[in-house]
Amino acid sequence: MEAHEEMIRRTAAPQEPWCVVPADHPWSTRSAVAAAIHRALDTLDPAFPKVDKAKRTELAAARKVLLAEK
Repeated sequence: MEAHEEMIRRTAAPQEPWCVVPADHPWSTRSAVAAAIHRALDTLDPAFPKVDKAKRTELAAARKVLLAEK
């Protein structure tokens, strides 16, 4: 057990944390995983990228080419 704990301590990082969950009971495991995912998603601040007019024109042309492919 000591090697396991040392591995987690040495490889976890703030941007890539480990999340150890119990696996004895499926409902407990699923609950712990759902909570970890929820915490991770709460820390994100997703936003659509800002796209200027020239890039939108370029993307529209690329979309037209791709849609024309069979």
